Formats: sequence, C-alpha cells, structure tokens
Amino acid sequence: MKLPTRRLTQNVLTVAGRDAGEPVLFVHGNVSSAAFWRDAMAALPEGYRPLAVDLRGFGETDPEPVDATRGLRDYSDDVLELIAELGLDGVHLVGWSMGGGVVLQALRDRPAAVRSVTLVNPVSPYGYGGTEGPDGRLTHLDGTGSGAGAANPDFVARLKAGDMSDESPTSPRNVFRSAYVKNGPIPDEDFYLRSMLTTRVGETHYPGDAATSAAWPHVAPGKHGVLNALTPTHFRLDDLHEIAPKPPILWIRGADDVIVSDTSLFDLAHLGVLGVVPGSPGTPAQPMVTQTRAVLERYGPYREVVLDDCGHSPHLEHPAAFHRLLGDHLREA
Repeated sequence: MKLPTRRLTQNVLTVAGRDAGEPVLFVHGNVSSAAFWRDAMAALPEGYRPLAVDLRGFGETDPEPVDATRGLRDYSDDVLELIAELGLDGVHLVGWSMGGGVVLQALRDRPAAVRSVTLVNPVSPYGYGGTEGPDGRLTHLDGTGSGAGAANPDFVARLKAGDMSDESPTSPRNVFRSAYVKNGPIPDEDFYLRSMLTTRVGETHYPGDAATSAAWPHVAPGKHGVLNALTPTHFRLDDLHEIAPKPPILWIRGADDVIVSDTSLFDLAHLGVLGVVPGSPGTPAQPMVTQTRAVLERYGPYREVVLDDCGHSPHLEHPAAFHRLLGDHLREA
C-alpha cells in the first residue's frame, strides 16, 4: 500500500488477511527493498501484523534525497512517522544490515514506541569504515576511509543500468551471490535481484557524493546519499545505553558474513591490509561485530545468535532457523 505522510509517500508491504495483532515492522538494508522480507513476513506466527517498508530511494517509496549529515535519521524519521501515521503502538522492529542501524536510531530517538528489536547482520553502531577498536575511535577526524568514494564504480554503473547479467564479478547478480549470501543458489534469485535494482543511483541516493582526502585511502565522507549517511562522522550511537525504557534486542548474524565483519571485504582498511588497495600504512580493519557487541553489552537486555555456514542474509539462507528465532523473540518480548 502507498501511505502519504508529511515527509514523503512510503510504500508498505503487508500480508493479506493479517491486518490485526502486534505490529512487526521490517526494515531492509542497502541496495535492496522491502521485498527481501517477503517470506519472513508470511512466516510470522498468528497474532502478529507484518509490515515492511521501502526506505526512501528504494522500492516504490518516494526518492526524496538523503541528507547524509543527519546520519541515518532521514530514514529513521521516515519510519517513526510511518508508525505514527498508522497509529501503531508497541512496535516490534526488525532491521537488516543498514536497516539495523535505522531501527537502532529509531529506538534511540523514540524508545517508548518500541516493544522489541531484532537486528540481522546490522551495520556497526559506529558506522561503516573509518574507525578502529571496540570503542569506534576515528582513524581520522574527518572520517577518511568511509563514504561514497569507497563504492565500486563498475557496480554502481551496472546497478544504474539495471544489469541482470552474471558477466562481471561486480554485476548486481554476482554481488548478491558472493556477498549477500554464502551458499547459492537462493530460490527466486531474480526476485531479489529486481529488488536490488530498484535502488536509486546518484549523488543524493546511492552511493552519494564522493569526497577526497589527502590521507590514505584518499576518500572521505560527502554530505549526501546512502554511503555517506553510514559514515562514522555522521552516524554514531554512543549513548544507546542511556535510553529508557530498554526493550529486548535479539541480534542474529551469519558467521561467514563478508559485508559486516571484523574483517570485512568491503572495508577499505582491511583491503589495504590484504594488499588489494595499495599504499596502506597499516590501518587496521574496522571490528564491526566487536563494536556492535560492545555497544549492546553496555545497553543490557540483548541476546546474540550466530548461525554457522551463513553469510549476510540469515532470513534468506536459513529461513527456518530465522523464523523460529524471530517468533520466539516476539513472544518473549
């Protein structure tokens, strides 16, 4: 359904006949859409109302520009306005990858609206790239090492062109096969690929405006678009442990994730250590998982579940285990 709000018109997926019960709002990750939650929505236990939103610039929601200087708040404010517009109370939030950061920001800003949180391979609370150590200290004060300049230009071009081929390692299809999941093929691969291709490409969307730096690896955060919204100078959740109330958090992650990892293959610092990006002065990889764990340890009521033989998308790779874990968490909240 299309829902006009004060900020923009948002596209929300629902399940026929499931318009009552405790609301469960699913938030997708980067280069995807609400369609990635199709099966998880249908598998929710009785008594729950499944909803999944397309974030701005993805799926069929309005492609309003992303002000990266607000971190992920353009997205989280949209989600909070959607909750208010629908009159939802005590929402269970489920966020995958970048969507994990979106729901944590929404929790940080309006904890009383949230009944529980489920994080699925979430971005670090200290953003993506440009930090070191469990406390997320900046490698450079300007966030060098993160931002839109880190995006692979061939992938961006193929995404913009709607490329559904597998002719290049950087085609969206092969990125899905090599990074979104560990083991393929995933049923309905074309369905998920078409969801990826709904991503708006440009300086105010994906990846954003590129900025340069004199320091290695010579990219710094810009002011617009998705990847800049994820930089540590714009998105940082240092005070999550101070909110009240504190709804319970379930953190589900794949053991073999190459996107969100302490040794991520998308982190320029780690690629430098590996020699893939030349000229590294020895900058250590961002310990993304360690950082998330440190923030949640301070927060309090959370549980971490690691699924073996699983990459970035547990809801696609191990659906039975994912549905069971989510259902149990909702019932216990």
